[in-house]
Amino acid sequence: MAKKLLVLCMAALMAVAALVAGCGGDQQKAAEGEKVLKVGVNADFAPFEFQDENGKEYQGFDMDLIRAVGEEMGYKVEINNLNFDGLIPALEAGNIDVCISGMTINEERKQKVNFSDPYYKSGLSIIVAKDNDYIKKFEDLQGKKVAVQIGTTSAAEVKKIKDVDVKEFNSSADTFMELRAKGVDAVVNDRPVNDYYIMKSGETNVKALPDLLTSEDYGIAVSKKNEELLKEINTALKKLHENGKYDEIFTKWFGTTSK
Repeated sequence: MAKKLLVLCMAALMAVAALVAGCGGDQQKAAEGEKVLKVGVNADFAPFEFQDENGKEYQGFDMDLIRAVGEEMGYKVEINNLNFDGLIPALEAGNIDVCISGMTINEERKQKVNFSDPYYKSGLSIIVAKDNDYIKKFEDLQGKKVAVQIGTTSAAEVKKIKDVDVKEFNSSADTFMELRAKGVDAVVNDRPVNDYYIMKSGETNVKALPDLLTSEDYGIAVSKKNEELLKEINTALKKLHENGKYDEIFTKWFGTTSK
């Protein structure tokens, strides 16, 4: 009787162990089945990436686009807000999978990361005070004080102008504040950023100049170690162009189609 009881107890224990192991396996399988795309952004670059008034939701053209890309790929998108000049180092360290932050594709960056197919074409433009009549083109910035966002192509290009006094800030919003405070003569940012600022702020004491410097393509940056992910992203971008989703997102943020 004692032996029989011992056998029954052992059987019960084995059944419980198997059940627990099964549950654990299911949980592990579920966790492994969920693919997460860790995305690095600098969320102070409207209309491409910014946070809502509550500082919770990430919004903008880039944010909608990368979520659509993630959906096409079957990934859950996780947004990580970083300083712009810390994005590529975070990508190289493996802390994030991709960067999308109005990042211009250039030779210097291509030495460190790979870029997706271009998803947006931009150029640099100037904002000055409305009553400023001595700055009309980029050459006129010579000898002037100019606000730029640190780590951007705006900063790199303005520094090439002779005798310019470059003041670098952590965000594009800070450059506009400096202009309003009359701490600089001009602001140089990507054209859509400058245009969006004027449109959304209702600012009437500044103006955007028509002169453009450079023609720039934005791309999604991926680690050089992850060529397979790059292929998936390019495939997803192509599909978004083909099914009209890209134009839908573009119109939402810029009021027109990408054509």
